[in-house]
Amino acid sequence: MANIKITKTQESKHSKVDWDNLGFGVYLSDHIYVSNYKDGEWNDGEIIPYGTFPCEPAMCTLHYGQSIFEGLKAFRSVDGSVNLFRIDRNAKRLNHSGSRVVIPPFDEQQFVDALVQLIKVDHNWVPRTRGHSLYIRPVVFGDGNFLGVHSSKTFRHIIMTSPVASYYPEGMSPVKILVAKDFVRAVRGGLGTAKTAGNYAASLLASEQAKKSGYSQVLWLDGVGRHFVDEVGAMNIMFVIDGTLITPPLESGSILEGVTRDTVLTLARDFGIPISERSIAIEEVFDAHAEGRLNEVFGTGTAAVISPVGQLHYNGETIVINDMQIGEYAKRFYDHITGIQYGEIEDKHDWIINIKNFD
Repeated sequence: MANIKITKTQESKHSKVDWDNLGFGVYLSDHIYVSNYKDGEWNDGEIIPYGTFPCEPAMCTLHYGQSIFEGLKAFRSVDGSVNLFRIDRNAKRLNHSGSRVVIPPFDEQQFVDALVQLIKVDHNWVPRTRGHSLYIRPVVFGDGNFLGVHSSKTFRHIIMTSPVASYYPEGMSPVKILVAKDFVRAVRGGLGTAKTAGNYAASLLASEQAKKSGYSQVLWLDGVGRHFVDEVGAMNIMFVIDGTLITPPLESGSILEGVTRDTVLTLARDFGIPISERSIAIEEVFDAHAEGRLNEVFGTGTAAVISPVGQLHYNGETIVINDMQIGEYAKRFYDHITGIQYGEIEDKHDWIINIKNFD
């Protein structure tokens, strides 16, 4: 286990939080974990009070975007302890993202140890309301100071946390999604499989335009022919057609390997639900709806867990899915995943790290 020095804050912000109106990412907890990379290795890191840190105008990430991040959660179990869900997958994905933008790998066990220690220090920030959680944001970036397009030689890894409610204001109510026609997010061989800052910057304009038109998110199509479904800006996408769960394959090279995506596919196999990981054209989705074969559409992601989709708009046509109601598949997956996360359902896949001792 890493030798992590802990310096606790002298003035907690806990009492200033409106716990009945958390929103998402509004409040930041008292402490962060920080590790620095220099001379070819990461140090053990330390836990310190959340606060600002100085940077020079020439810090390379401000100019060239050498930055990656992750998103995961801690949950208050029914017995009062804290559950971390599948964080080993986040550790692996963080390093995959880093490999795409020349960021050195961070030891996966050190990632787990740091996260457990940080949660122990800020355990009182894990909400006690069912449906709320502590969102965890690791971020790694080059912090060298220079002008010139090349990799930094030094890096900083920060883990911060934030108590959150539902990601979408609609909660579990089905959301409206606009299918992108004039923009693309990623292409094969690009950064679509990595959780990099640049991927999200590329999505901002289309997302802003979608929200002004009354849609919660954008569904991206492939970057070449703009026919095949990729993913939604904040989640992977799944379709139920004729009782089969269909989702774009990771082999497309332009979608993120979602932890919740994998969780749903694993549970679908447990439930005996037919699965098809294949390319699916947006025209096929609309045709299936016209023929009465499109049963459900829902997104999967850490932030929202499961997000039912009630409307899709593409090329001037809008379809309403399942009468804007939560479908049986989406509800079953949501109930089962959150049941495991909150300690209400047996964890048969060893997905949970449980933290009981906060001393």
